[in-house]
Amino acid sequence: MSRRRAHDTEDEGYDHRRNKRRRVSENQEIEDRLESLILRVGERSTSSVESNLEGLVSVLEADLGTFRLKILRILSDCAVRMPEKCTVYTTLVGLLNAKNYKFGGEFVDHMVKTFKESLKLCRWDAARYSLRFLADLVNCHVISATSLLQLLDTMIDVSNEDTVPQVRRDWFVFAVLSTLPWVGRDLYEKKESALESLLLRIEVYLNKRSKKHHNALRVWSSDAPHPQEEYLDCLWAQIRKLRQDNWAEKHIPRPYLVFDSILCEALQHNLPAIVPPPHHDNFEYPMPWVVYRMFDYTDCPDGPNLPGAHSIERFLIEEHLHHIIETYHHERKDCAAQLLSFPFKHKIPLEYCIVEVIFAELFHMPTPRYLDICYGSILIELCKLQPATLPQVLAQATEILFMRIDSMNTSCFDRFVNWFSYHLSNFKFTWSWDEWDSCLLLDGEHPRPKFIQEVLQKCLRLSYHQRITEMMPTTYAKLIPMTPVPNYKYANEEAASLPGTTVAHQLVVAIRQKCTPEEVVNILKDIPSSSYSGEEMSDGSFNALKIDVFVQTLLNLGSKSFSHSFAAISKFHSVFRALAETEEAQICILHNIFELWSSHQQMMVVLIDKLLKLQIVDCSAVATWIFSKEMTGEFTKMYLWEILHLTIKKMNKHVIKLNSELSEAKEKLAKADSSSSDSEDDSSHKRKKPITHADKPSEEVVERMEEKLEAANVNQKRLFLIVFQRFIMILSEHLLRSDTDGRDPDTDWYRWTIGRLQQVFLMHHEQVQKYSSTLETLLFTSDLDTHILEVFQQFVALRA
Repeated sequence: MSRRRAHDTEDEGYDHRRNKRRRVSENQEIEDRLESLILRVGERSTSSVESNLEGLVSVLEADLGTFRLKILRILSDCAVRMPEKCTVYTTLVGLLNAKNYKFGGEFVDHMVKTFKESLKLCRWDAARYSLRFLADLVNCHVISATSLLQLLDTMIDVSNEDTVPQVRRDWFVFAVLSTLPWVGRDLYEKKESALESLLLRIEVYLNKRSKKHHNALRVWSSDAPHPQEEYLDCLWAQIRKLRQDNWAEKHIPRPYLVFDSILCEALQHNLPAIVPPPHHDNFEYPMPWVVYRMFDYTDCPDGPNLPGAHSIERFLIEEHLHHIIETYHHERKDCAAQLLSFPFKHKIPLEYCIVEVIFAELFHMPTPRYLDICYGSILIELCKLQPATLPQVLAQATEILFMRIDSMNTSCFDRFVNWFSYHLSNFKFTWSWDEWDSCLLLDGEHPRPKFIQEVLQKCLRLSYHQRITEMMPTTYAKLIPMTPVPNYKYANEEAASLPGTTVAHQLVVAIRQKCTPEEVVNILKDIPSSSYSGEEMSDGSFNALKIDVFVQTLLNLGSKSFSHSFAAISKFHSVFRALAETEEAQICILHNIFELWSSHQQMMVVLIDKLLKLQIVDCSAVATWIFSKEMTGEFTKMYLWEILHLTIKKMNKHVIKLNSELSEAKEKLAKADSSSSDSEDDSSHKRKKPITHADKPSEEVVERMEEKLEAANVNQKRLFLIVFQRFIMILSEHLLRSDTDGRDPDTDWYRWTIGRLQQVFLMHHEQVQKYSSTLETLLFTSDLDTHILEVFQQFVALRA
């Protein structure tokens, strides 16, 4: 009997587990179905949004008892992740609140918690979307207008905080202003005096805030034909226009108006008192920006009118398009399709809006959100999907950009070059070049011929020289790049008179016979250090002729491709290291690469990148070489600054890597220590698995890591000091010489150089920011020329 009972018990246990699994599985299926229904509500279907909402409310109401927490979580996630459907979800919450007041209160609490957490974790977009959602719940009679105004007032209180960065105060004002298009009408009707008081406080703040950063963020230095407005000023102008129109806008869909008779019967909830978290030094706030304008209604001759620059519809359309790019930028085909499926496409000239928004992203200062090629690939997909209209709009945009290039920011000039060359390479390099031939009469340093020259250099990287020559009209001959071939001086006609020719020929034979690095060193020993008088680069600490012969001969032999060059450098890495012991020797190596490959810019970029990776040359040597007299003729060419930026980025990545490794090691050490102290005090075995002795870094290891990081920080600071010091020297010299000669200092060269200085500040702002006080003390002092000092002050103002 006992055996039989045991058997029965096992069967019952099995059935219980099976039923439990089935229940879990069924619950999961229902949860998935609910999630799918909520996510898809309001999307295009045969039935209307209103009937979709009614059906969904019935389904959710029936499942509230079992899946309440799941529904709360999904709805609050949708509020943040799908802001374009904000009014659909607020209507849904409003209808649920009308049927179940308790659930409505729980949702408000959940949404407030999401808002507070977003602020605390510096998730600024999520916080702004949460605030917008809470505000729109006023329209659905879920939240009282009075309690929302109290929250908005509390947020505007931040604008009066002392000793906090302006970017913090700006964000809180922007969050409130960007919420008003949704709820302004309701507040105007119910609490007009309180709303006016709020707007007055905002106006007072906007009138007194500093806009020192404005010029650094402009795409164009000129305000003709479109003003380059700072984002808060522009939004404030749009809100004032909305107020003049009695808060009536024509863009936001408001499905809750259909259900007004149901919603107005519902009881409302009051928001709890929400105090924004105080400022901490480790908080990072969004940086200011300038609103990009390329088109107005006169540029869009056919179809619907483009909303005016100060209409709130322009702000709402642009924000929606920016959000589509943010959501779908990983997949260009989906992104293009979503942009063209914009819900209000018949009310606006959609192609013009899309092109303007994509260029706004591409030209965003200080840096675009995504890689340049991301925007280029989306534009290509848009041209494929809309071949009848979009290519013409894009050609019109390119023409506008080219005609206004004289006053374009240097960083944006580079991005325009990169985009246009990439775009041409995808459309058979076809362009109506004859329309631009007036630029051939201008000086070579003028932005228009310079743009074409740089575009052709980039096209050369994406094609081959003969193709570039064939595609261009003969009148453009002087702008076409030279044939990219090595200039190996030891094979030229004058080679016999050069001191290193004999050894160079021996080296060619030896390398072709696959000699070892040691054999190369022995061959180079035959070169006496005193016999090299052709250059004044050697100061006795290194043998310039040895470097000359070795570098030029080796890289000429590897000139067939990048791979051949890389293989040659890797094989003779030890020889390079032996020759490049000092910074002067490293500059000599760079000089010889330039001498050999002066007609092939891309080869120079990739070779110097390789030498940096292999630690043959230091970052500081590259920076010093770029500003040397030898490179004066190349100083305004894009590739040289490409080299400088990749050098700085390499240094920055190294510092960031060491920083994260040190933080990780310290964290492990702290956890291991606390784990060992816990094991002494607590006998429980139900704790997390402690960090083992093998995982725990020793204090000596952590100390060594701290030393490495400190050394890297010193090198990084030195690199920035070298770069900025050289900029100050050459710009000050130019300004002084112009003043002495009575000439206008505002030349093309000066504009390129001051633009490059600004570019270094902005492109690497996160790392340069650490040394701003050092830079102010040592370099950017008050006695410096105001033209140069202004660039530094604008940079500092970005985070002020």
